Amino acid sequence: MSRAWEGGSTRAWRKVRAGVLARDGHRCQLRVPGICTTRATHAHHTVGREVSGDDPASIVAACAACNLHVGDPRKHDPAPSPRAWWDDAS
Repeated sequence: MSRAWEGGSTRAWRKVRAGVLARDGHRCQLRVPGICTTRATHAHHTVGREVSGDDPASIVAACAACNLHVGDPRKHDPAPSPRAWWDDAS
């Protein structure tokens, strides 16, 4: 569990995490070259939790090094561009 996650660990999350690790054979799915240790002990959300929650389809097994290197998926998503009312084609 990430200490950065202020919500802490719950029984439901531990169950999801264990299922993801088992599904992925405890092998890192991120595979960052030069960093990956292969053995997955973390579960990484591929999109922000606000979008997918704890849906196992949006979570992959990751080694600690890759998970820490990749970080928060929300930081990698481009911010939506603001649109003016006249941009809408009606």
